[in-house]
Amino acid sequence: MLLSLHIENIAVIKCVDIDFSSGLTVLTGETGAGKSIIIDSINFLIGNRTSREIIRAGESRALVSALFADLSESSAAALAEMGIHPDEEGAILLQRSMTEDGRTQSKINGRTITASLQRDLARFLINIHGQHDNQQLLQKSNHTALLDSYAKCQDLRAEYETVYEKMLELNDKIAKLSQDDAESARLSEILKFQIADISAANLKVGEEEKLEADKAKIKNAELIARQAGFAYKALKGSEKGSVVALLDRCSRAMNMISDVIPEAADVASKLVDYQYEIDDIAETVFSYLGDSEEDVVTRLNKIEERLDIIYRLKRKYGNTISEILAYKEDAEKRLKNLENSEALIEQLKHELDNVKGQASEIASRLTARRKGAAKTLAEEICEVLRFLDMPKVVFEVSIKPYKNADGSDKFTKTGVDDIEFLISANPGLPPDSLAKIASGGELSRIILAIKSVLAEGDGVGTIIFDEIDSGVSGSTARKIGIKLRDIAGGAQVICVTHSAQIASLAHQHIVIEKTEKNGRSETSVSLLDMKGRISEIARILGGINITDAQRLAAVEMIEEFSNGKDNPNGTV
Repeated sequence: MLLSLHIENIAVIKCVDIDFSSGLTVLTGETGAGKSIIIDSINFLIGNRTSREIIRAGESRALVSALFADLSESSAAALAEMGIHPDEEGAILLQRSMTEDGRTQSKINGRTITASLQRDLARFLINIHGQHDNQQLLQKSNHTALLDSYAKCQDLRAEYETVYEKMLELNDKIAKLSQDDAESARLSEILKFQIADISAANLKVGEEEKLEADKAKIKNAELIARQAGFAYKALKGSEKGSVVALLDRCSRAMNMISDVIPEAADVASKLVDYQYEIDDIAETVFSYLGDSEEDVVTRLNKIEERLDIIYRLKRKYGNTISEILAYKEDAEKRLKNLENSEALIEQLKHELDNVKGQASEIASRLTARRKGAAKTLAEEICEVLRFLDMPKVVFEVSIKPYKNADGSDKFTKTGVDDIEFLISANPGLPPDSLAKIASGGELSRIILAIKSVLAEGDGVGTIIFDEIDSGVSGSTARKIGIKLRDIAGGAQVICVTHSAQIASLAHQHIVIEKTEKNGRSETSVSLLDMKGRISEIARILGGINITDAQRLAAVEMIEEFSNGKDNPNGTV
């Protein structure tokens, strides 16, 4: 249930706070007062796309937040699956803001969430039905989802969709393998060439890096020879003046005095160790000198040729040697699949037949459940429509099988059923699609009838009807109000209306007014007491000046349902 709504800087709304109660709440006011802005604000809150032009002129940020509590078990379970849980008091605070550059931020209980998650979770908290929803009702593509919601087909739909996805996957594999012979032969030749092209190079991972290092070494051969030669000569290359020769002379000198100074023997031993170590270093330095000048040129040419081969393969098959080798491995698998395609196709077709059998069995159960629910749904909707002054209405749910050209079942994402809501509002005329038959007033009643039948099972605690009375008046509008009040017995109902017949039935009446403050238009919201309700309903009934007769009529309309029998708040 929606407990409160806070709106800042949306269009002509500077700042309003609205507290809601259970039962039926109506929002009324003069045309242009801002009733639609309230609905626009809620649509923004639940994640619908909104232009940054909704931000009040002169302001840099708009904000809408809503507090929900007393969630149904089904809604709480659905939110828990998304990782969303009420706070310690069992409440959920949903918030969305927009800055002047069009950026939005969504939060739930203070935690930042994505806009897509906000849209997903909001549908378990609140349903809004307005003119856009009427247009959706006209679309045949939405009728399957409505019937399935009523028939509680979620389990079968999930089971079927898993198998259907498997069917699509197998069909795709078969289609890729079942190319014509010429195409298969062409692709086979291409793959063979690519495999041979890569194989001929005999590439090794890390080879390119080593070649580049060798290339750099060769290009600096003169510098290396000069410096390494100097170092080698200093370390070992000179018989008398090298480090190795001097260490040898030093170690022999220490040995000669070791009889007199015993510690000198240890010094001599260490000098020998250093001599060996310097000798090893000298040999390493000598290895840096490399080959002759002629050998260097030959090696450099070979390295350049090898790098050219690698560069050519990289342009065609990958950015690194690892990627080139992976490309070759994939090409070998594809070639093998082509060579074994006939056997593989037969295997996949056999698997597809089994999966189709599973899909057909699940689809049959889905069809049976839909047909059983369709009859009951049509009867309940007709009953509501007769109450709403459509006594001769015929409402049917058409369920026909989708068929392929060969007469076999045609599987779709929702099953094998072609579902459409049909209606005839006039005696003697066969039922036809809603788009062809229903007028504006009829469509308002039809959507209310459908919602009243579906509301009990969807678990959503708050339902908003935006001008559900469009195109109707008088006793029909009164009956729409009665039906809204009936729905409000199981869910919180909020209705934007221009009808006194509906407004007088509310448990809570809120008026939207537009005033001028500091030279700017601003919308305000007020909860009406009994005196205020009478005045507002009389205004809706009357003309420019409210008469005593209109006030009396307003009182009578309110008192007709003021006995409190269906009033969750005990007040009117």
